[in-house]
Amino acid sequence: MKSQETRSSWKRRGSRYKARRRAVDILFEAEMRDIDPVAIVEDRVVLSRLNGTDVNQVPSYTKEIVSGAAMELDRLDELIAAHLAEDWSLERIMTVDRAILRVSVWELIFNPDVPLATAIIEGVELASEYSTDVSPAYVHALLDSIAKNIDEYRAGSVTPVENSEAEAAGYPVEESIEEDSQ
Repeated sequence: MKSQETRSSWKRRGSRYKARRRAVDILFEAEMRDIDPVAIVEDRVVLSRLNGTDVNQVPSYTKEIVSGAAMELDRLDELIAAHLAEDWSLERIMTVDRAILRVSVWELIFNPDVPLATAIIEGVELASEYSTDVSPAYVHALLDSIAKNIDEYRAGSVTPVENSEAEAAGYPVEESIEEDSQ
């Protein structure tokens, strides 16, 4: 379990980090419930306007990330899969890690206003907050590997990278916690 300091550190973060965090929540929920993430955003917007609900407003940057990631989901997944260790598939990664990677890769590829280092660091921070102890290093290696070829990826290329740094980081071979709990 994460320390209290780690779990509450996001509260000291800026609005962009909180928007990314909310986007991860929504993408995670959408995958777990097998529904469109944009529909979740729309529902949350409606719920946030109702009196007597504890649903917070959805930040505009969260809406932008979720709609962009939903629209480019296949491409994001292809890019992520191309940078996985050889013996790993996208489906084998924990759902929360997929959501974090989708948000971060969307920012790397489709939001050039966000510096590459910021997208990578924020993805690693989200993995530190939400996932296992090994996920931050793995997320960092995968995002760094994508960032090294960013111009090609922004131009539309989805070329697998041989001997990726993500593979060198060695995501654990045992089954994920998520699969064990089902």
